[in-house]
Order: sequence, then structure tokens, then C-alpha cells
Amino acid sequence: MAESLGERYLRLGLRVGRHEEGIVDSYVGPRELAAEVEAEPLAEPRTLVAEAEALLDELEDGWLRDQVQGLRAYAGVLAGEGWSYADEVHACYGVRPTWTDEEEIAAAHERLEQLLPGDGTLTERREAWRRSMHVPPERLERAVPAAIEAARAEAIRYVELPEGERVDVEIVRDVPWLAFCEYVGELRSRISVNADLPLSALQLLTVAIHETYPGHHVERACKEQLLVRGQGLIEETIVLVPTPQSLVSEGIAELAPWLLLEGHGGAALAAAVADAGAEMDLARALAVERAYEPCEWAAVNATLLLHERDASPEEVRAYLEEWALMTPEYSAHVIRFLTEPSSRTYVVTYPAGRTLCQAWVGDDAWRFRRLLTEQVRVGEIVTASS
Repeated sequence: MAESLGERYLRLGLRVGRHEEGIVDSYVGPRELAAEVEAEPLAEPRTLVAEAEALLDELEDGWLRDQVQGLRAYAGVLAGEGWSYADEVHACYGVRPTWTDEEEIAAAHERLEQLLPGDGTLTERREAWRRSMHVPPERLERAVPAAIEAARAEAIRYVELPEGERVDVEIVRDVPWLAFCEYVGELRSRISVNADLPLSALQLLTVAIHETYPGHHVERACKEQLLVRGQGLIEETIVLVPTPQSLVSEGIAELAPWLLLEGHGGAALAAAVADAGAEMDLARALAVERAYEPCEWAAVNATLLLHERDASPEEVRAYLEEWALMTPEYSAHVIRFLTEPSSRTYVVTYPAGRTLCQAWVGDDAWRFRRLLTEQVRVGEIVTASS
């Protein structure tokens, strides 16, 4: 029997993923298909380009075609095609990174100056303020599950959770990210939190919501239940980094903390982490983070400096420290993220995904539910948000 288009997509994604660790974010599809791909000789990138183009020729306009277009672009990069950084991002995710004028970021700095008065540089004052809410690493094993459980109680306001879904938590070190959600299938996720980077109480809540309820875990569990089991959409059993799927996923996860923390459940979430030893003034913390939001685009500027303007890592670190108000320790961490093959373009998905999904959802909770439960295309979000 000939393979379905969805099965061919899975096979293509797994083949591309063998070239670079981290390209396949998760896979919970047929084990025999994955085993067959793993047993094959490593496919040449040009072969993968041809495979993607053949699949594109058979696909109608829609979500799956968008996904294959992203894979075709990434296979082309592997094959040595001369993509500019901006063209690669656009081909993979459906949005084009553009330079944010430093005047916009400077205006955010001025607002932060008012919210964080005192001695020292703005970076020093922001770090001192965050340290005042610091969660000691030894408390993470208690505080993270408490935050997740409180987030779960609030997430059901937005979407019905599949029966039997579950999250497991682990504390890790020596990784290039702050936290990570590994969807392992059967409605379960494993959440890893990096104990090497200092976490404030607000960051703890934000990370918990982003990775679990109603962020990454809820999206994957709902789509497994409704799209894979309910509609037989086998293509939803794989999550691939260099595709539009990732922009929407990060948009959901970036928007989720604001929905919960600025909503009726904010006080309950703050109380949950306070009981675990992580206290804060939630209203002030949210005001500071809202003021900081434009500074996050400095990371996109940094990627353009690094990958399109041939700036050195040292120059990019200095830029991040000046405009994104990063400490030297954190800027070094970010440079690692910006240079790894599986994440060099991914940084764009955070601010772009949040901005687009926030504009698309607005005050309509039903639209947020759609993001969690349906195959919403990036093009639809861009068109409706423009």
C-alpha cells in the first residue's frame, strides 16, 4: 500500500532530523516508521530537497504544505544553497525578521528607569530587582511543581484538558536553554528546568505556564487527542523546529503567561509559588516585564548582526548587554543559542510568535483555544493581524 502524504512527511522530517540534533523537537508517530528511517543510510541533503519538492508538488495549499516548505528550505541550507539569514527565516517560519530601531528599545529603557529607580546602571538595577525575587536552586524541586499545578487549575478556563494528561518535572544543568518541554506521547510531557541560570519568582511562573499549562504541553496533548486520535492527522505526531508550526507553538507559549497572570487567576498563581518560598509583588513584576518587552527584539537584531552583518560574537554580546540589558553571563548563554544549528533561526519565533498571536487572539479566548486545538496557519494569523 502506498504511503499517505502524512506518512511521507513524517519520513522526510525524520530524515532531515538525522542531520542535526534538535531539529525533531518531538516524535510520537509510528515506531516502525522511525526505525526504518534510522536504519537507512544518511540521505544526502540534495536528495532531501528533491524529496521535499516532490511532496510539495502533490500537496494542496494548507497547513501541511506550509510545513513541507519549511523542511524544503532547511534541507536547502544543509545542501549549501545560498540563503541569506532573513530569507531562511522567512522560508522556514513564514515571517521575515526585520531590524528594530534602537529608538524603540531606548523608549523601553526610559520606562524601566522610572519603574526601577536607584543607583547603578539600569542593567544592575534590573538584576538587583530580579535577585530580590530569586528562587534558590534547592527550592526549584518544590516550587516548579507548585507553579505547574496552579497553572493547570487556571488553564481549564481556556480549554478542556484530555483525560489522563500528565506532566513530569526534572531539574537539569549544563544546557543552552532555560527550560524545555519534551512531549513523550500518550498525553504526557517531561519538563526540564535549568538550575544553572538564576530564576526569579516571576520567571518561575512564566516558565511553568509557557512549558505546561496552557503552553507547550497543553498544545501537544490537545492536538494528540483531537487531531491525531480524533481526526487521524498523523502529521501532528511530529514537531519540527524549522517550520511554521514552531512559530505558532512559541506564540501560544509566550502569550499564555500573560493570559493567566493578568487574569483572575494571577493572585492564586503568585500565592502558589510564595508558599514554595518564592515571593514577589505580582503587579509591579508584570509592569516591569511589560515595559521590558520591546527589549526582546534586541535579540533579533543580534541575530541579524551575527548572521547578516558579520559582527563578531564579542560585538553581538556587547549589543545584547547594552540593548537587551543582559548580564555578561546571560549574553554568553544567548550567543550559544544563536550559533547552534538547530536554534540559530529559532530565536525569531519568540517575539514574532507572541506579537502575532497576541494581535490575532485579542480578547477572544475562543481564538486562543483554536491555537491550542487546531492547525492554524501562520499566513492566517499574519493576514488577520496586519
